[in-house]
Amino acid sequence: MAASILSDLGAEILIPVCAVIGIAFSLLQWVLVSNVKLSPGSPRNNGAGGKNDYADYLIEEEEGLNDHNVVMKCAEIQNAISEGATSFLFTEYQYVGIFMVAFAILIFVFLGSVEGFSTKSQPCTYDQSKMCKPALATAAFSTISFLLGAVTSIVSGFLGMKIATYANARTTLEARKGVGKAFITAFRSGAVMGFFLAANGLLVLYIAINLFKIYYGDDWGGLFEAITGYGLGGSSMALFGRVGGGIYTKAADVGADLVGKVERNIPEDDPRNPAVIADNVGDNVGDIAGMGSDLFGSYAESSCAALVVASISSFGINHEFTPMLYPLIISSVGIIVCLIATLFATDFFEIRTVKEIEPSLKRQLIISTVLMTIGIAVVSWIALPSSFTIFNFGEQKAVKNWQLFLCVAVGLWAGLIIGFVTEYYTSNAYSPVQDVADSCRTGAATNVIFGLALGYKSCIIPIFAIAVSIFVSFSFAAMYGIAVAALGMLSTIATGLAIDAYGPISDNAGGIAEMAGMSHRIRERTDALDAAGNTTAAIGKGFAIGSAALVSLALFGAFVSRAAISTVDVLTPKVFIGLLVGAMLPYWFSAMTMKSVGSAALKMVEEVRRQFNTIPGLMEGTGKPDYATCVKISTDASIKEMIPPGALVMLTPLVVGIFFGVETLSGVLAGSLVSGVQIAISASNTGGAWDNAKKYIEAGASEHARTLGPKGSDPHKAAVIGDTIGDPLKDTSGPSLNILIKLMAVESLVFAPFFATHGGLLFKIF
Repeated sequence: MAASILSDLGAEILIPVCAVIGIAFSLLQWVLVSNVKLSPGSPRNNGAGGKNDYADYLIEEEEGLNDHNVVMKCAEIQNAISEGATSFLFTEYQYVGIFMVAFAILIFVFLGSVEGFSTKSQPCTYDQSKMCKPALATAAFSTISFLLGAVTSIVSGFLGMKIATYANARTTLEARKGVGKAFITAFRSGAVMGFFLAANGLLVLYIAINLFKIYYGDDWGGLFEAITGYGLGGSSMALFGRVGGGIYTKAADVGADLVGKVERNIPEDDPRNPAVIADNVGDNVGDIAGMGSDLFGSYAESSCAALVVASISSFGINHEFTPMLYPLIISSVGIIVCLIATLFATDFFEIRTVKEIEPSLKRQLIISTVLMTIGIAVVSWIALPSSFTIFNFGEQKAVKNWQLFLCVAVGLWAGLIIGFVTEYYTSNAYSPVQDVADSCRTGAATNVIFGLALGYKSCIIPIFAIAVSIFVSFSFAAMYGIAVAALGMLSTIATGLAIDAYGPISDNAGGIAEMAGMSHRIRERTDALDAAGNTTAAIGKGFAIGSAALVSLALFGAFVSRAAISTVDVLTPKVFIGLLVGAMLPYWFSAMTMKSVGSAALKMVEEVRRQFNTIPGLMEGTGKPDYATCVKISTDASIKEMIPPGALVMLTPLVVGIFFGVETLSGVLAGSLVSGVQIAISASNTGGAWDNAKKYIEAGASEHARTLGPKGSDPHKAAVIGDTIGDPLKDTSGPSLNILIKLMAVESLVFAPFFATHGGLLFKIF
């Protein structure tokens, strides 16, 4: 077999250099965002003092907004949101930290006991004629990589939240100069998070592999088996981030909407509403910190799944380091491609009108996908031998490099298709959402019926896209093909995250404009940014769900191989009962998260009503609401309520593996994957459609929309109720489900040696 064109040294230079470029670019974007000052400006102290600065100053004067009070008010609100978000995340991480240490001990004890804590070398799992490192070493290094993944996930989420709360008021202030300036500030802030997370995740994984290699030497099977802990750490933290943050944000949102908009008929983000600060804090801890951890988990797991399969293929057997690092090289090139794509949004094209916002964000996806296809072709040509073999359930399958290119490309383009289908079903520019809005004429019930139907229908094309990519990639390169297809979908993660984070930043900017008492024109601009952000957030969730399906299938394949299961036969009772229980788990999980949001929202509604009824002058604007109590209600509820759903996901593979064995567990994993993907897509799209149907009526941009409005009309109130029902679907249950299917699969893979040796206790007894 021919060697790859790119030398081992070239690969070892390329990966860290691309990661460092990504981190440097994210810092550059942060510097550019920080140039927007949160202090009253004048033509002399605002920026470099050039011609543009003076023009900006004149625009601000014309808007009547360059006064000390407005800017200081924005700074004050931003500070309150930032403090609330930081306080919540610190509280959450204290609980999560305890879990992290406990679970790390569990990993070490379970994996160490496989060979009775022996320190002697043992026959290799896939080649009994060779000796490999002891099981105790795998236990120790799996524990270390779990902790590494967990810490990286927490850092990714926390820094994302910090930049979002840093940028929200700056976006509001830039909106005074026009929608283009505000868009660039919000998008650059999203890019800080996107590039830092992608580059940091890649760099930590690369360093971990090289450090572990010092001990493992030629035992690459053991090395990459230990590395799977990195994906488990990333996803387990993401689960608590998504569920905890989702409960926080939706409890506040539902409370603020039901009492403020429906009962009291006051605008969204009105400063008189006691839940308004908690609502804006929630956008940052749920949509930013939770989503950052989630996509980091997907990236870590798809990389780990590909590396595990590669280590027992010809790359690992022949110790070919460059082809072995093919998944990391794809991610490295992805960072450079996303960097070029970002410049199209911030530097090459200027947005002048509201109508240009959404096309600009969609252009990002198309440019990054087209450029990435070229990048993958080049990487597949230089980093892979012309032919090689891939492990396929006990056999070695001959594969050509162009076939692997097609596997990655099919995942990449399937992601784009899922993104655009999601946009079609959730954007108010198209008929599905307009039909949902129109159904509000006859009340909330018909709105709910139309919205649910839209969500179910929106599953069809994404499922076909996932099915085609699975068939093509498996036909060409078995389970390794599916793992790299998932990586292809996530290769443009920096752009995807930038677009995704842009939404909550714009939402916060609109809230700050309303609370600071800025003019109607400013609020219209921030609303336009927010409406586009809503759609792009739905696109981001589509990507996350699609990649989760491919990732969990690749992890499932790696688990089946590691647990030495020859075939998963659905007709055997052990597997079929697992399949049924697995298919039920997403419903159980969704019920827990929905009820958690409902009970937290109940407390919030009661508190907001109490304040409106008991604080003198609150509705007139002379009394001051007690924001802190509402923030505390959301914090307490989310911390308490995130534990049961988290325990369900983390304990299921352990209980099933220990008591029922690996065959039943394989059924559980398959069942949860099949049902979880469908529920996640329909829940996210139903919620997104209801939200944008409400915004369609509020904006009144078309003749049809004006017949349904204005704000406060009966159709509008029906739309608000639909939006409120959709909140926990699109921001709590839906996004958390993709973590459920990935996390159970990666946890099963990490514990596979223990389950294969000591699992199935009940079947052994009877």
